[in-house]
Amino acid sequence: MNTSSGASTRTLTIAVVDHGSGNLRSVARAVARSGMKPDVTSDPAQLRRADGVVLPGVGAFADCAANMHAKGLDDAVREVIAAGKPYLGLCLGMQILFEESTEHGVTPGLGILRGRVERFSETDSQGAKLRVPHIGWNDVRFTGNHPMLAGLPAEDQFYFVHAYRVVPKDRDVVVGVTEYGGAFAAAVATERMFAVQFHPEKSQAAGKRLLDAYAAWVASCRA
Repeated sequence: MNTSSGASTRTLTIAVVDHGSGNLRSVARAVARSGMKPDVTSDPAQLRRADGVVLPGVGAFADCAANMHAKGLDDAVREVIAAGKPYLGLCLGMQILFEESTEHGVTPGLGILRGRVERFSETDSQGAKLRVPHIGWNDVRFTGNHPMLAGLPAEDQFYFVHAYRVVPKDRDVVVGVTEYGGAFAAAVATERMFAVQFHPEKSQAAGKRLLDAYAAWVASCRA
């Protein structure tokens, strides 16, 4: 999209972080459908130059953390978030923000948010067997006053594929909740960060609404 502020009509450039795994092409196409220019990159300098940063995720937490560290992407993500550049994390791109994950042993994350990533229980809150991983469409209830939420309905359906979910220490960062064997955090946010457990690129109209909201947020930050 182009900004409507009059300050600039330059297309928004979004760094789609290539950390060595993930569904990069489908995320890049989804970003482009919302009027932004995706730049799939593993270059930390590109993250610093972009108008916004999207970190997608399909794969193992430990591999993502190791690859990001090897390429200097971990420090770049920390820097762009600290500098106030709009960051959107998708699935693993949400999980990596936390202090650690218990997937295949304990692996440190970026430590930007307090909390850990834990596997779903094999039973729900009533003791019934729960299928893990959680795969399919599910409702997300949004709450809070983050700029992204201004462009989203209070509740929408998105597509999930994950066996692990985040357990934040600070519940104030949770802006979206889903029920699967009990309530879990489906979206977290701070002033310059928004991250979701589901896959907008697989979520059809709801996913486009979310990426349209991200484009509007990036444009407002650049104006």
